Amino acid sequence: MTSPQPQAEPIAVLRRAGSSLLVDLAPSGGGLPEVLHWGADLGEIDADLGAQLRATAATGVPRSSFDAPRPFTVLPTQADGWSGTLGLSGHLAGTATTPRLALHGYSLDTAGAAHVLLLDLREPGGGLDVELRYALDPHGVLRASASVIAPPEGTGARYDLAALRLLLPLPARAAEVLDLTGAWARERAPQRRELLDGTLLRRSLRGRPGHDSPLLLVAGTHGFGFRSGEVWGVHVAWSGGAEYLVERLPERAGAHAAVLGGAEAVAPGEVRLAPGERYDSPDLVFCHSEAGLDGLSERLHGSLRARPEHPASPRPVVLNTWEAVYFDHDIDRLRALADRAARVGVGRFVLDDGWFRGRRDATAGLGDWRVDPVTWPDGLGPLAEHVTGLGMEFGLWVEPEMVNPDSDLARAHPDWLLHPPGAPGRAWRHQYVLDLGREDAWRYVHDALTALLDAYPISYLKWDHNRDLHEAVHASPSGPVPGVRRQTEALYALLGAVRARHPGVEIESCASGGARVDLGILRHTQRVWASDCNDPLERQTIQRWTGLLLPPELVGAHVGPPVAHSTGRAADLSFRLATALFGHPGIEWDITGCDETELAALTAWTALYRELRPLLHGGRTVRADETDPSAALHGVVARDGGHALFCLAQLDTSGAAQPGRTPLPGLDPDRRYRVRARTELGEPVRFGTADPAWLRPGAPEPVLTGRALGALGLPLPRLAPQQALLLEVRAAD
Repeated sequence: MTSPQPQAEPIAVLRRAGSSLLVDLAPSGGGLPEVLHWGADLGEIDADLGAQLRATAATGVPRSSFDAPRPFTVLPTQADGWSGTLGLSGHLAGTATTPRLALHGYSLDTAGAAHVLLLDLREPGGGLDVELRYALDPHGVLRASASVIAPPEGTGARYDLAALRLLLPLPARAAEVLDLTGAWARERAPQRRELLDGTLLRRSLRGRPGHDSPLLLVAGTHGFGFRSGEVWGVHVAWSGGAEYLVERLPERAGAHAAVLGGAEAVAPGEVRLAPGERYDSPDLVFCHSEAGLDGLSERLHGSLRARPEHPASPRPVVLNTWEAVYFDHDIDRLRALADRAARVGVGRFVLDDGWFRGRRDATAGLGDWRVDPVTWPDGLGPLAEHVTGLGMEFGLWVEPEMVNPDSDLARAHPDWLLHPPGAPGRAWRHQYVLDLGREDAWRYVHDALTALLDAYPISYLKWDHNRDLHEAVHASPSGPVPGVRRQTEALYALLGAVRARHPGVEIESCASGGARVDLGILRHTQRVWASDCNDPLERQTIQRWTGLLLPPELVGAHVGPPVAHSTGRAADLSFRLATALFGHPGIEWDITGCDETELAALTAWTALYRELRPLLHGGRTVRADETDPSAALHGVVARDGGHALFCLAQLDTSGAAQPGRTPLPGLDPDRRYRVRARTELGEPVRFGTADPAWLRPGAPEPVLTGRALGALGLPLPRLAPQQALLLEVRAAD
């Protein structure tokens, strides 16, 4: 990787946007480089200050312990006196279980957009080689990854990797932990706990992140919230198995209190490296903020928006046909639906499940990616031409990684299923996983998809993935082996190959809703489906916490029918519209049955979205902590601070007779702002009280400073449950 370097820079410093990482390349006790600091920027580190940091890094030595202080290195192992979860774990035919690595070389580049530190760690005598990479981008987001290279020829054995983890230190003031959990149609449910001694390990062994994915594991100071507290977070940018951990030991981590990190979750025997072969970890995305969770989101959203693969074109309003027609594909009905969609301002019409051979329900047809000749005797061309003739894009649902036993593909190639030898095991939604790690199966799917894209004007694929990967076993020439990693890499290659041939096609990552939301899949897709639940009450929480990691333009948010498919709960149209506005909005509803009042509301909503789209998809996401527990306030503030839109969502009845003043966060404290209610989506229903004076008809719009709006706020009406009030704020100066 690099040649040995003279230690002219014994402390490597990465500094960007108020964050910093300090690594001691020549620690006084010898051994591997030590992490001196990760978090807030410490300013310029000159030689004298670096020497002082090194001198003060060593802790005392407690009784019943090693005779020298325990360091916290870039790759903690027992050779460093580390008693916690190991950075590197594996063996060479039962040997080489305790590697003793040393720094062989490094490079430090602080001239580019990202500041990058590369470390080459090697075992003396030709053992393991580990490369570590840290890149701190202009938004203060740190991406870390690692590679392990097996010993060269001569050992005669494969290196079995158990784990390669990236860990960074936390200070003692990190006292609480937040992560997310969930289930189908109820993803992104937050859970908090005190940071205590021991290991908090969140591991997904589902072959995908899962509905219960932690998404972002956050440690923070006592009582941290959206707008306050110091926080440290990590995300594993990988679409297969993953693990997240925070750990605190009684000995502490060198001069630090705890560690935060993660890794790909590697199955036993999944990574066996022949002499000289390498394993590359996924990126771990670390982020720190002194401004609470919104500060984390601001950094992460800015970093994601700066990617070359981030969607550049304005996000069109989508109509997806699933909850409108389900499997009932009738071309006249779909044409009528498209006509209504175009009328209300939809820009993308997506034909969901049910268009391919033998697909009358969920039990048959997966894998046979040919247009059904019975349902569609003239192919998809007539519908696609009708849609594009109305000025909309045409999209199509696919689930390429899955197969029904009742399909031509499964009958012709039962050996293409991803399962152990013998019976395929438990079905899930009447389907099994197609082994994309097989070249022939991969090629079949690739050719089937590109044939569809060649034949029809498809500009969008809704790419679904409706089951976990249990007993994921690949039939290799040497025998059955674990298949999740191979499947994940094959999926990435397939997505890349499809878009290389059709670069204008956008792809949505859907996985029974929100079970595959991660930054690994988003390197190859342009949107995620946050949940199969379109109930706006549930969606308020789902979208609020998905937005912790992702900016709203990457998150599909649809208006469902009056009674939600997933919960059976009825909701007012204005509340459904306001909820879906704060994402990449769409419609999941048979709007051919709408009356003129409903169609007018949908038309006003799409117009409002197009008006506010630059703000919604370019501003800073903000969320208030200081609201009544029965309500949630969130919004988007323009980067220049001149424009904002807030939504007060009333989730339940309030215990207060009057809400009092509600702060509007994130505005420039020194600017004056004019506030008005946007009522295009309808006036929200009040809960039996008169409006505050400033909201009454004929009252002048209030003009207040951002400091006053953030500290005091405005008195707001007492809304009925499942109602939303939109407030637009514009600079008055």
